[in-house]
Amino acid sequence: MRIALLAPPGVQSLDIVGPAEIFWEAGRRLGNPSAYEVQVIGTTIGPIAGTGNLRFMPDRTIYDPDELVDTLLVAGDPSFEEVTAETIVWLRRRVPKARRYGSICTGVFLLAKAGLLNGRKVTTHWECADKLQTEYPELIVEADKIFIQDGMLYTAAGVSAGIDLALALVEEDYGRDLALIVARYMVVFLKRPGGQSQFSTHLVAQMSKRTPIQRAQEYVLQNLSSHLSVKEMAKQACMSTRNFSRLFRHETGMTSTDFVETARLDAARRLLEDTKISLQLIAFRCGFGTTDRMRRTFLRNLEVNPLDYRKRFQSARHPTL
Repeated sequence: MRIALLAPPGVQSLDIVGPAEIFWEAGRRLGNPSAYEVQVIGTTIGPIAGTGNLRFMPDRTIYDPDELVDTLLVAGDPSFEEVTAETIVWLRRRVPKARRYGSICTGVFLLAKAGLLNGRKVTTHWECADKLQTEYPELIVEADKIFIQDGMLYTAAGVSAGIDLALALVEEDYGRDLALIVARYMVVFLKRPGGQSQFSTHLVAQMSKRTPIQRAQEYVLQNLSSHLSVKEMAKQACMSTRNFSRLFRHETGMTSTDFVETARLDAARRLLEDTKISLQLIAFRCGFGTTDRMRRTFLRNLEVNPLDYRKRFQSARHPTL
């Protein structure tokens, strides 16, 4: 099937390369490299300047005769301010003829300007979500989503979220098993836990600008097997429980309880991927207490149980323990 990636000038390079790699790997695993035919569509004649000083030679441009397209995705660019009238006309003509369509990062602004998203649920890069909602109040913007499906419309958040979206499309087309194989090979989640605001527990810890909150985060990461109540974390920050809870959410974008769960999940994933130790010991070390509680946490966040996660994502190198 043909995947058209519309690339405006100044395109975010990973918006193109990330999905293209996923679709290519899926075809390779199927033993059919032509299972997905990815075409980069330029909005101008000639090479497309991308971020990171990369250049893309488009397969076609919006000025070429139309071809049948199964999936049309609009990539974003950091400025997303200049959209030509020809691009809008092309989108209005081509989107209705595609089986499914969508955007990556700020590409959603092009679809919105073309009037193709009215009343739909969408997402975009967290930095641009407020701008999108302000400029297009008729949209339902869900800023914390990695990607959203609304019927045949798919919109993804910033940059690397295009990889998440491409994996979801592969799963829709060829099933979960293939999507898992591709995700494992690419060393990414099939379904990333949580939303844009928290990507990595350790990254969140580094993001906190207030020393008391950061001290509590570091305590959590160093004492996962302990009883990590809100009261105990507030004590580490030398704050009242109420003030600690308010500031923690303000500084990190998540509750302290969610932070603890995500930290434990991250640690358990690493042990499952890199060691052979038992599920019982992993549950104890990571603070879940029981394997059943760990299993429920995995299912709720990753939609896979710990044993299956280990089978699918354990490192290709021989586990160390």
